Amino acid sequence: LVISGGLALSSSAFVLQLLKDKQELGTRHGKAGFGVLLFQDLAVVPLLVITPLLAPNSGTTILQAIRTAALKASMALSAIAVAGRFLLNPLFAFTSLSLQQEAFLSTILLTVLSMSFLTQGLGLSNTLGAFLAGTLLSETKYRYAVEADIAPFRGTLLAIFFLTVGFEIDPSVFLSIGTATNVLGLLGLIIGMKAAVMMILGRFVFKLSLPAAVQSSLLLAQGGEFAFVVYGMAKSLGILSPQASKLLLTSVALSMALTPALADFGSKLGKRLEESSGFDHYLGQDSEAQEIMSEKDYVVVVGYGTVGKVVTDLLDRKFVKYVGLEVDPNKAIQARNKGLPVFYGDVSRPEVADAFGVGKATAVILTISDPAATNRAVISLRRNHPDLKIFARAKDETHMKRLVKTLNVDARIPTTLQDNFLISLPFGGAVLELLGTSKEEVDTILEEKRREVLMSTGSLAALQQQQKQEDELEAAMEVEVEAASVSEPNQEIDVDGSNGEGEEEIDVDGS
Repeated sequence: LVISGGLALSSSAFVLQLLKDKQELGTRHGKAGFGVLLFQDLAVVPLLVITPLLAPNSGTTILQAIRTAALKASMALSAIAVAGRFLLNPLFAFTSLSLQQEAFLSTILLTVLSMSFLTQGLGLSNTLGAFLAGTLLSETKYRYAVEADIAPFRGTLLAIFFLTVGFEIDPSVFLSIGTATNVLGLLGLIIGMKAAVMMILGRFVFKLSLPAAVQSSLLLAQGGEFAFVVYGMAKSLGILSPQASKLLLTSVALSMALTPALADFGSKLGKRLEESSGFDHYLGQDSEAQEIMSEKDYVVVVGYGTVGKVVTDLLDRKFVKYVGLEVDPNKAIQARNKGLPVFYGDVSRPEVADAFGVGKATAVILTISDPAATNRAVISLRRNHPDLKIFARAKDETHMKRLVKTLNVDARIPTTLQDNFLISLPFGGAVLELLGTSKEEVDTILEEKRREVLMSTGSLAALQQQQKQEDELEAAMEVEVEAASVSEPNQEIDVDGSNGEGEEEIDVDGS
């Protein structure tokens, strides 16, 4: 039970980072992989609960262990749920009054450690408590502030985790032909069986296309980080021998190290399979496209240029289903080969709009740069679907007024007329707000995306240095103003540089 449970789990840290770096979270295989990883994370909870109760000296049968585990887990979950519902929000509200980031971080750590000690005190895993603490923190109304405060540490902690994975690889196992053969055999068995099972699930349960099933199966073929927790716990409890634990941990670590290579191989193989599909694959007439359009609450994005890519990327981050339409066949083919739901078609043609179910869509987002093409599309959509919610990209103020007043369309002018990914983010943020996302969450998503773009272009360090200099200058100005107020206690200082009577000017730079 412990061995199979640990091997069944895949690595969320590796897979999600790869999908994020390659911007493939919105693809069919990316969504399928994310769903499987989320389910596995939930399955970790009973595994962590049951493992300590299977120790040889526990003196209980498996059924007794399961009953005891269920009782303890119920007690822990009840206590944590009550604390999260009635204590966390008031606690963070009180802490935020201090306006000190250190106090906020301390409260986060206190929450995680307290829940870890609680589950450990009940005879369960402290890892389970930390996992549940993270879940509760993500449900508070301060979740965006929590995410922003821990963001600087996330990369460092993830890097440390990857280092610990490497440390689990024991080179001494390769000094013996027998143990080396066992490790390599187990490694091949892990990857082969998990890929085969995921392929079957993808094709017949998730109804993925063959390219998407291939990519998702190879993407999830490795072992996971929770295997280290489970096997380490099993070893300390005497469930696994040190030799068996070393063999399992080394095999899992090697499978995780092979994840980038497996993902690249899956991408190349999936792309070849996509390219070998007929042209109907790009016209939205295949089974995968029909499945997307048979669902409810999806958005139609018209145009897959720079602004269209911004919009679809932000929709992916909110897990909003969408169908993209592009009149340039090259752009449509490139996006489709990546597994994205972008198809070739002109939305201004009523038969095309009807074929893609535009009438039942939640909204239509027009990101076309050509105002004439935008006008044609809006007029056609308004004629056939008068109640449809439409959000359009306008060229200038005149064009925006015409769209809003004459055609009853929500319109927004991009920051500049040039197609630039970074400066197109506010347009994408306006789309999310139109779809009901809170402004606080939109700001968090845009800031995270902005940092990713700057990181990829190498501009983040310069931006951080500039921000640091601005903060230091602002702090220095505050100190000088305070010093001036102390030196002239009877003098009222105004922020415009003059005193209350206008007789003596005090510059904020200290002159």
